Amino acid sequence: MADGGKPDQYWFNVRLHRVETVEDMSPAKDRLGPYATREEAERALEKVQERNEQWDAADDDWDAVDED
Repeated sequence: MADGGKPDQYWFNVRLHRVETVEDMSPAKDRLGPYATREEAERALEKVQERNEQWDAADDDWDAVDED
C-alpha cells in the first residue's frame, strides 16, 4: 500500500480530477483525502470551495473587529 492507505479509503487527484483508491494512488502532492466513500472524494473540490468561503468570511469578521 502506497503512503499507508487503506483499501476502504478514497482520494481525489487534483491534477487528474479523478477519484483514486489504494490500488491506483498518485503521489500525495496531487491528492486530497482520504475520504470514507467514493462520493465524498468526488465532492472534494466542492468541499474545498465551501471551506475557503467560510474561512474568507471568518477573516472578514476578524478584520472588522480589528478596525473597531
